[in-house]
Amino acid sequence: MTEALHIVCPHCHTTNRVQSADLGSGPDCGQCHRPLFAGAPLELDATSFDKHVARSHIPVLVDFWAPWCGPCRQMAPAFAQAARELEPRVHLAKLNSEDQQAIAARYAIRSIPTMILFQQGREVGRISGALGAADIVRWVRTTAG
Repeated sequence: MTEALHIVCPHCHTTNRVQSADLGSGPDCGQCHRPLFAGAPLELDATSFDKHVARSHIPVLVDFWAPWCGPCRQMAPAFAQAARELEPRVHLAKLNSEDQQAIAARYAIRSIPTMILFQQGREVGRISGALGAADIVRWVRTTAG
C-alpha cells in the first residue's frame, strides 16, 4: 500500500502530492513541470525554508553555512554527493546563515557548518563540523530511522 506524500518542489516551492511508490521514478512538479529531485542540494531563503521544512513529508537535511567559512566550503562537494545518494528519500538543502540570520538564530546555530535533520517540521537531529559524504549519509540514515 502506498501513501500520498507531500514533496515541495525545489524550483517553484509548490507542494506536490506524490505516491510513495512513485518517488524513485523521477516525479515532476505539477506546477512548473521540473523534477522534484535534482540530485543536488537546494538553496533556501527565509520564504522557502519554512515551506520545505514544515510541509515536506520526507526528511529535510539543512546545512547551515556561510561563504567565508573554510570548513563549509570544504564540505560542499561532500554534501552534494550525499544529496545524490539520499534522494529521493531525503531532500538536502543549504541555508546561508549570514544572509538568513533570523533563521540561524531561531535554531541557535553557534558554529558552522551545522546540519539539522527535520522530519515534518520537527528537528530530529543535529551535528556540527565538516563531514565527508559517507559520514553524512550514515548519520542521516541512522538519525532518520
